[in-house]
Amino acid sequence: MQNFVHKKRIHLGAAFLLVIFALLFFLLIGRFLFLQATGEVKGHNMSAEAAKYYNVNKNIQADRGAILDRSGDPIAEDTPSFNLVAVLDKSLSTGKIKRHVVDPQETASKLAPLLEADESEILEKLLQDRKQVEFGAIGRDISPSVKNKIEELELPGIAFIEGKKRYYWNGVFASHVVGFARPDENGQVKGSIGLEKMLEEELKEQDGNYTIKTDNKGTILPKDANVSFVPAINGKNVHLTLDKTIQTFLEEAMTEVDEKYEPEKIMAIVADPKTGQILAMGSRPTFDLNTRAGLTDNWNNDTISYRYEPGSTMKIFSLAAAIEEGVYNGSELYESGTYMLPKDPIPVRDHNGGVGWGTITFDEGVQRSSNVAFALLADKMGTDTLLEYIKAFGMDKPTGIDLPDETTSNINYHYYRDRISTAFGQGSAFTPIQQIQAATAIANDGKMMQPYVIDKIVDPNTNEVVLQNKPKQKGEPISKETADKVLSVLESVVSAENGTGRPYAIDGYSVAAKTGTAQMPGPDGKYLYGHGEYIYSITGMAPADDPELLMYVAVQKPKIEKHENGAGPVSGVFNNVMRRSLQYLSIQPDEKVESARDKKQTGLEVPDLTGRSVKTAISGSEGAESPNYIILGNGSKVLKQIPEAGQSVIKAERVLLLTEKEPPMPDMTGWSLRDVRKLTNLLGIKPNIVGNGYVHKQNIAPGSVLKSGDHLIIELKSNRPLPESEDEEEEEEREAVS
Repeated sequence: MQNFVHKKRIHLGAAFLLVIFALLFFLLIGRFLFLQATGEVKGHNMSAEAAKYYNVNKNIQADRGAILDRSGDPIAEDTPSFNLVAVLDKSLSTGKIKRHVVDPQETASKLAPLLEADESEILEKLLQDRKQVEFGAIGRDISPSVKNKIEELELPGIAFIEGKKRYYWNGVFASHVVGFARPDENGQVKGSIGLEKMLEEELKEQDGNYTIKTDNKGTILPKDANVSFVPAINGKNVHLTLDKTIQTFLEEAMTEVDEKYEPEKIMAIVADPKTGQILAMGSRPTFDLNTRAGLTDNWNNDTISYRYEPGSTMKIFSLAAAIEEGVYNGSELYESGTYMLPKDPIPVRDHNGGVGWGTITFDEGVQRSSNVAFALLADKMGTDTLLEYIKAFGMDKPTGIDLPDETTSNINYHYYRDRISTAFGQGSAFTPIQQIQAATAIANDGKMMQPYVIDKIVDPNTNEVVLQNKPKQKGEPISKETADKVLSVLESVVSAENGTGRPYAIDGYSVAAKTGTAQMPGPDGKYLYGHGEYIYSITGMAPADDPELLMYVAVQKPKIEKHENGAGPVSGVFNNVMRRSLQYLSIQPDEKVESARDKKQTGLEVPDLTGRSVKTAISGSEGAESPNYIILGNGSKVLKQIPEAGQSVIKAERVLLLTEKEPPMPDMTGWSLRDVRKLTNLLGIKPNIVGNGYVHKQNIAPGSVLKSGDHLIIELKSNRPLPESEDEEEEEEREAVS
């Protein structure tokens, strides 16, 4: 009986175990099938987890497309960069092998000069209770050269994380044209403004990767089907028409003028008029492409997005229209000064207060920049015809330049006065790039070329040229004969004795140009008046007989001295860049131009006469190429002078030499307002100016002793000789009115 019970228990136990094992088996099979079906364990993908142990994944970094100048020199490209880190975890060091920062004080002391940071700031980071620290902005984007210097110090615990950054080789360089790219909130580098933004799809790169399969010991398995490779795709390279050398000339000149005159704006463009290629383009305010310093001052590319009344540079196109229509006869006489419009009580006035220059020829009227001359020409051809030419010159619509955010003109043609005023650059507003495009027709035998800055786009992965821009003719508003005639007349604006463009002459090169002084509306909508309260500009081409370069420069509200005019800041950019660019392009000077030009047209440099004896200072001043030295006082030595040494004057212009602190009052009869300002600045006296023109009366009699603080009253009359520049005339008249 006992045996039976014992055997029964054994059977029950075996059956129980069998059931347990069966349940476990089916559970295991079920789990296996579940894993096979889902591939997940507790929400984790088993294949992915296994891949971590048996697959080695490597990211292949691609580069954003480079931006290059016309010669292939880089303007913007990706470069290696390194972020500095410090290991503070002592447990990583073993024996003599130190992998952590052993001496924070010494480390901070040696890093500070290389990182250009305060030693205390670095030390504070090295003393943190953390395993590893980064250095923030001071340790980010370290260049390879600085990295090498830090590595040479062999500082324990100092390491680098390698990456890349967008680098702009020239800093401030066509900044609003090129634009910049920077990481977004996801760390992806994207263009923010300029070409970097507009060409994002072309410049954007795509990283690649490869995966190698290994066994559990890390040994690479046989090659067949064990390597997964996705190639990196670099962004496309953009080649611009910008010339790095000419752009550098422009940046340097604009910076110099900006620092000296502190204008609100400078806008400048250099173009090849035969092709429409933009060789240089820049503005002030600007910013550094790498640091973005100055960006908040101006986000816009003013050369294409800022429109304003251009002033007398508009006369170039009105002149071309009049010649093409056959209503211009350069030797024809007309009465300058004022011109009455039908049913309008306010006449059109020449810029010297409506005084004019008597009966003169139309050629002389252009040289003197007579508003009356262009009002008459507009009447002769008809304002509707003039408008058709404005449209033919492409000034009624955007140029279509391959840059973002171009704006268009505002042609004010509602009233007859507006129509006439447009002929000489008032009432209607245009952009600098519209004026450049229109002027290509003058410099290119009547054929107008569309401006462009992108030469070609190349895929570096295949070397395929995916875009190739070529010169594009936008129209032919005038004939070759008309274009040649306009160039001839504009050349006389610079070379003729009466020309307003005399300050823009360049030794050895003939220049065809037209200057402009544009009024600006104030906050109340009324035009601003006052010394320097204008946009001063020039459109110039050289060599005049067959222009290779076309340039536009505008300077808004520069801080010029009372004895200066707007030609100073504008010529500071135009003359400098045009001369250097012509030489750089190996355009040979014309010896005939240099020998034929009277130096009174190009300007004479004032020597430094302070401290010299009066006799020595004025010796030889009777020559034909000398300024007119005015001695103030009876001293034997020159104490002070105006204009200062190095400034340019024309032949016979007054240079005031002070020889004693309280000199006798000179006889200023016939002096210009500019000369009066020279005197008052030199002596520190306050003038009260009445009327306009040249000095007619003065309240302090000649010979009276002048003292600082004396109040001088000057009465001007319009019966006067030729002023020294169009800018001076316009300012004298406007300031007298105000």
